Amino acid sequence: MKRDLRLERVYPHPPERVWRAIAEREGLAAWLMANDFEPRVGHKFTFHAKPVPGWNGITYCEVTELVPLERIAFTWRGGETGKPATLDTLVRFSLEPTEGGTRLVLEHNGFEGFKAVAVSFMMRSGWVKMMRGRLPSHLDALARTAASVPLSATPV
Repeated sequence: MKRDLRLERVYPHPPERVWRAIAEREGLAAWLMANDFEPRVGHKFTFHAKPVPGWNGITYCEVTELVPLERIAFTWRGGETGKPATLDTLVRFSLEPTEGGTRLVLEHNGFEGFKAVAVSFMMRSGWVKMMRGRLPSHLDALARTAASVPLSATPV
C-alpha cells in the first residue's frame, strides 16, 4: 500500500516572496514549524512541534534538491524517540510564475505501508490547513513589510 500527496495553490505574490517563505529558516518557522533549516543541498535539519502520542514532535530532514526560485526538496522522517521512523518520505515545493502571482505545488511522497498511509491522511489535512491559512497570512505579512519600507531605505 502506497500513497503520495500533491497540493497546488496560486498566491497573489511574486515568486521571490513565496521562495522566502519556503526556503528560509524564518519563513518556514512563521507558517510551518520551528526549525534549524539552511538552504543548501546536504544540510540536515529538524522541525520541532508539540509531541503527540506516536510522534516525539521532531521531524528529521535533509535538503536533497535546491534550485533557487524554482524548487526545493527535503526528506521528512518522524516517529518516536528510539524507534524506527514511522515516516520516511520526501517533500518537494515547486514554484511557477503565473499571471499576477505564483503557483506553488507541494508534493509529499513515499507514504508506504498501512501506518504511513494512515498518517498521510492527517498530513494532507495539515498541509491543506497550512497552505490555505498560515502560508497566505505569512505571505501577506511579508508584503506589508515590503510595502512599509520607504524607497529611500532601499539599497541602490
